[in-house]
Amino acid sequence: MRPEILNPLFAEITALKGVGAAIAKPLERLGLARVVDVAFHLPTGFLDRVPRDELDEADIGRTIAITLTPRDYRSSAGHGPTRVNAYDAKGNHVGLVYFGGSSGYAKKLLPAGEAKRVSGRLDRYGQELQIVHPELGEPGEDFTGREAIYPLSEGLTSRRLAAFAAQAIARAPALPEWIEPGLKAHRGWPDWRAALERIHADPADAEARERLAYDEVFANQLAMTLVRADTRKRRGRALAGDGRLRDMLDLPYTPTGAQARTIREIEGDLAQEAPMLRLLQGDVGSGKTLVAAMALLIAVEAGAQGAMLAPTEILARQHYETLRSLLTGLPVEIAVLTGRDKGRVREATLMALASGAIDILIGTHAIFQEAVGYRDLALVVVDEQHRFGVAERMMLQAKAIRPPHLLAMTATPIPRTLTLAQYGEMDVSRLDEMPPGRQPIETRVISEDRLDDVVNALGRHLGDGGQAYWVCPLVEESEKSDLAAAEMRAETLRARFGERVGLVHGRMKPAEKDAVMAAFSAGTLGVLVATTVIEVGVDVPNATLIVIEHADRFGLAQLHQLRGRVGRGGGRSVCLLVRGSALSETSRARLALMRETNDGFRIAEEDLRLRGAGEILGTRQSGEMAFRLATPEMMADLLQCAHDDARLLVDRDGGLAGERGQAARVLLYLFERDAGVALLRSG
Repeated sequence: MRPEILNPLFAEITALKGVGAAIAKPLERLGLARVVDVAFHLPTGFLDRVPRDELDEADIGRTIAITLTPRDYRSSAGHGPTRVNAYDAKGNHVGLVYFGGSSGYAKKLLPAGEAKRVSGRLDRYGQELQIVHPELGEPGEDFTGREAIYPLSEGLTSRRLAAFAAQAIARAPALPEWIEPGLKAHRGWPDWRAALERIHADPADAEARERLAYDEVFANQLAMTLVRADTRKRRGRALAGDGRLRDMLDLPYTPTGAQARTIREIEGDLAQEAPMLRLLQGDVGSGKTLVAAMALLIAVEAGAQGAMLAPTEILARQHYETLRSLLTGLPVEIAVLTGRDKGRVREATLMALASGAIDILIGTHAIFQEAVGYRDLALVVVDEQHRFGVAERMMLQAKAIRPPHLLAMTATPIPRTLTLAQYGEMDVSRLDEMPPGRQPIETRVISEDRLDDVVNALGRHLGDGGQAYWVCPLVEESEKSDLAAAEMRAETLRARFGERVGLVHGRMKPAEKDAVMAAFSAGTLGVLVATTVIEVGVDVPNATLIVIEHADRFGLAQLHQLRGRVGRGGGRSVCLLVRGSALSETSRARLALMRETNDGFRIAEEDLRLRGAGEILGTRQSGEMAFRLATPEMMADLLQCAHDDARLLVDRDGGLAGERGQAARVLLYLFERDAGVALLRSG
């Protein structure tokens, strides 16, 4: 249960004065639903104002605050601007300009003869001074010298958000210190509440911003350290396979050195009573499936069951087909279970699972529903997009007699500096080499002006018996939806290639989606048009061409993931990145790097460098937990320190029982990483 001291911060946002139903909507669009969300909605910049008693041409280009008296109004014909002629105390003239409103609007804001305190950037227009859309001071209130600038949504101003933030901070209690005293003194960090006050007052305050970022990173690291410590102290089950099933595998290739090394690491983990917690990072095509299959076979050899969790129904069924093919001839029973399975088929699967007749179950989250029971679950493999967390761990534990071993896999390479942030509680294995014979994908960047050439090239590709993916762009909110873009592209391609063009998107029913995918896999369809929200990871070796429209709108990590849809056969594969006509320097650098390398780990490091304080590795697309206060640069600087301090607190300083531990418990609730506290209670 959350400590009472935090209740004022976790009140609904309507607890703040001035926040009614109308203003709550734009706040919620920013993700600000509670008081604490406003407190943690940090300014991104600031505006320095110069207070002036009179107008001065030396201030051109600066933002000034000054008292002016409007005298008369001049409106342009049609929808032109309205100009308010105003004067300072010395009689100096300035034009106050408003676009898009009527002269009546300007007269209401600035009545003639009534002195008003205004602020804005002083510029020159012809021979006159002017301020465009000046801000008006509230009665009895002057402008601050430095004003914080906040991320906004329609209906909000930075000044209004600053007022809400001030209220939120006023509700914030003084909390006990959770940072190790020597570290705090060395860094020169203020107390937690003082840091909040300082950063909202002065967004350039580096110590305050760094202190708050550290708090968030430390909470994350502490939660994961508690998960790890809790898992390590629980007695799981040692799985010692005798090799009989693995020796029966008839592989058409020799595993890479990286695969062999990783399999040995996993075998060593499984032989221990402490449950394995291992992350397997491997680029697209690096052979993670073989490693997962070997781990599952070790569990079956030891007389236990294994389960494999996939994020989507399509991927679950793909894994089922891949493993069934790989394990052909072995006395191993594999089954698949998704939310789509109903009636007798589902009942038969559940009965076989409970009796132990099924050795390996593959599926979506349906495999952990209440009705699903295992005879002896000992290993769980979690595939892409499902970041292992405490909630999943508790779900898995409920299905096993003893805590199961866990292998999490991701095809999204993570920069080494951020691995701790996302998977700090796990041991990490990397598949950093490709299977022999896998050719690099040739990547070309083409301007959208040459789209006709791309379609002609697609026609030649289909004429030669090939298949292709066509990915439609991420679309800005103000434009049409990406679904509409995909439907339009499918129609234009059908006009050229007929019924050989299929379309998949996230709003299709699973059965419809599966039918299109099956037709593409079987070769009935030559082109698969897809939106970016759909997982198109069906293994179709004959699909050796992928076209990505408006590739400049994507992050590097997602472009790399999409490119990995091809290059799965022995032949040459091509990725065409169709770019817009106006490119930013960052977009240009991204596309150049994609053309230059197929190395996902290098791409991940560059993605972090290029994105800077923006999204990390396309977290918005993958659904992974975002950090609100810590930018990637700060995380790179603070992660190791936070990781070490969390380990110190848990291993040496008595965990959450001591004085600093009690403060750290409050921190976990403050940043909603409190499942780590629940672990201690459940442990």
